[in-house]
Amino acid sequence: MFFRWEWLRPVLTAPIVPTLGPVHPHVLTVDLFEDTLRAAVTGRSFLPYDKDRRWSGEKDETVLRHGVVHRPDRTLVPTLSRRGRGVVKMFAYGHHDGVVDEAAGLAAQLAAVHGAADARVVRPLGPETGSPRGTRVQLQDFAARACPDPGGPVRPVAAWPAAVRETFASFATAMAADGLAFLHRRMREGRCGPVLAAAVEDRIVGAIGPLEVRPDAIGCPQLLPQYFGVLPEARGQGLGRVLWRAAMHWGQSRGAAYQLLQTEVGGPSDLLCRSEGLASLGFSRTTRV
Repeated sequence: MFFRWEWLRPVLTAPIVPTLGPVHPHVLTVDLFEDTLRAAVTGRSFLPYDKDRRWSGEKDETVLRHGVVHRPDRTLVPTLSRRGRGVVKMFAYGHHDGVVDEAAGLAAQLAAVHGAADARVVRPLGPETGSPRGTRVQLQDFAARACPDPGGPVRPVAAWPAAVRETFASFATAMAADGLAFLHRRMREGRCGPVLAAAVEDRIVGAIGPLEVRPDAIGCPQLLPQYFGVLPEARGQGLGRVLWRAAMHWGQSRGAAYQLLQTEVGGPSDLLCRSEGLASLGFSRTTRV
């Protein structure tokens, strides 16, 4: 075993694992970190519980095993993504500020070695962090409260009349920056779970999906993250909240124990999730080198 839990556990301020992203605190063990090293040996294969398996046959991001720094007071784990022109990310776990500078220097070196155009430092931070920036990791615990059907003008895309369904294409194009165009392609290919849509005056103006429940690393069913967006001109009417609650009702009614999300601090989704009572598990701050 490469990682020592007595070194790693004290610096895990937020439950974020390289190549896997946020995980539930009950899943966070040294085994996850060891699994990412083993996956790097096998090339671009997915771990069985990797949530990104639903999108591709090959894993885009792998750990650079020989670049890992593991010390009693800090752990630095580099990853390489070959997407686009290539990105090296250095996940910096440690309490002292110097860990970021060390991580930045190593990330730049590894980017040059591997021909990656971009180098970044990802620093997980605890939920107690003051004036946070970046993304917030939030937990929806389905055992904590009931998630009733909110009603409203929301139903699966496939359940809307054909004339309404046809408006999803223009909606997805307008919301491409939020991932809805990508989601629409997957829907046309029949390669994702159901998507809920809100319609006003026979036009789709909001959507959330795909909705899928899969087991985590210890077999606990989790509702996977979704793409989520409402057209700017349709905001302020409560449609985003209705979509969100409908998705949570879907997950809870299908046996999901929880959902993990990452939201931009201070953004609309972040504010919505905070107002819905989700628990903050920490933050992830990414800086370019």
